[in-house]
Amino acid sequence: MSRVALVTGGTRGIGAAISMALHNAGYKVAATYAGNEEKARAFHDVTGISVHKWDVTDYEGCGKGIAKIEHDLGHVDILVNNAGITRDAMFHKMTPQQWHEVINTNLTGLFNMTHHVWQGMRDRSFGRVINISSINGQKGQMGQANYSAAKAGDLGFTKALAQEGAAKNITVNAICPGYIGTEMVLAVPEKVLNERIIPQIPVGRLGEPEEIARIAVFLASDDAGFITGSTITANGGQLFV
Repeated sequence: MSRVALVTGGTRGIGAAISMALHNAGYKVAATYAGNEEKARAFHDVTGISVHKWDVTDYEGCGKGIAKIEHDLGHVDILVNNAGITRDAMFHKMTPQQWHEVINTNLTGLFNMTHHVWQGMRDRSFGRVINISSINGQKGQMGQANYSAAKAGDLGFTKALAQEGAAKNITVNAICPGYIGTEMVLAVPEKVLNERIIPQIPVGRLGEPEEIARIAVFLASDDAGFITGSTITANGGQLFV
């Protein structure tokens, strides 16, 4: 029986690329989404991947959603915590709502999702947790105190949980993408992309979502069983850590 992979925010952008790559690698994949019903359904129609709507900030909702997936597909072996949002503002203008929305989705969402699959992974002595962080969680970014704090928190979560899972054959790793050619990044004005963003990237281009997806597929595999607590950077040379 093929393993089951659950990808949050898995119907668009990097998440969609990860969902498709895992599906193509032979996993049974479930992808979650929070809001865009039309695009989620279109993604399902094209790929055949099951899609499920819930908000990762809702602990009970995560539990109910995961229970349904496990009833339909089987127990979750691979969890990719990809769901994330931005609410950018300079700190002196940032509202408490902007702060809490980002922290709750991008950091607390990892707890809400992982907590519901963790005991099952321990019981079966196998699991893969892959957390999608960001270059801005490593270096910080002005106007993103909330986002940078959450994504840095993802890395601490990864390192701590990896130590707890190691004896049970559960690996926990993080991927830190740089600027990737997703819908969100490509919405940036072309002049800003060409004059301010791409010149910072030594390879001279944006990354592709599929390049992040290939890392996730590797980390999900048996071949990556000796890798845990690691952060893999994929930023075209923009930041070395």
